[in-house]
Amino acid sequence: MKLKVYDKEGKELEEMIVSDAVFGLPANDALVHQVFVSILANNRQVLAHTKTRGERAGSGIKPWRQKGTGRARVGSVRTPVWRKGGVVFGPRNDRNFDKKVNKKMNSKAIATVLSGKVKDNELIVVDKLELAEKKTKEMAKIFNNLKVKGKTLVAFSGEEKDLRLVSRNIIKTENILTDQLNVADMLNNKNLVMSKESVKFLEKKYSSN
Repeated sequence: MKLKVYDKEGKELEEMIVSDAVFGLPANDALVHQVFVSILANNRQVLAHTKTRGERAGSGIKPWRQKGTGRARVGSVRTPVWRKGGVVFGPRNDRNFDKKVNKKMNSKAIATVLSGKVKDNELIVVDKLELAEKKTKEMAKIFNNLKVKGKTLVAFSGEEKDLRLVSRNIIKTENILTDQLNVADMLNNKNLVMSKESVKFLEKKYSSN
């Protein structure tokens, strides 16, 4: 498998050989979907929360005597039958939506999505991600030179992490560290931009799985 490498001006410099085990895998929609859903589930915030009759405010005294009034018997003003009473089987904030995915599945899914990006020409490799001046407009020039269109995810290596600050304000652009790359962020963005250093890091990390 060969990947084209561009410079900051958008000109093709060379072709680098990469492992088919990371960048040449066939599609596996079932695996990618399972990992994608697990990421969303693990990031889910449970907000809806209702109070039971034991948590509702109100006296615990019986509203009226059991017999002789002609009205239905009631034991508490906090009964779910009454207005402002507790809620039966309502949503609670202690629900757990976490889903477990083992490391090999996650690694395989990441490699599968990377391979899909290569096939769709959505993986753009730059020789080096470096700027003479660390300014947003300088980073935007690189994207213009590369003719990147649509939502873009930029993966920075550890040595390039300072550039995250200058890329975060570019429209339709997100950034992440290469060692934190995941299926959800890649699928939520059309393009993936990274340096040769990041490609080599991913190749080394996932080729053994």
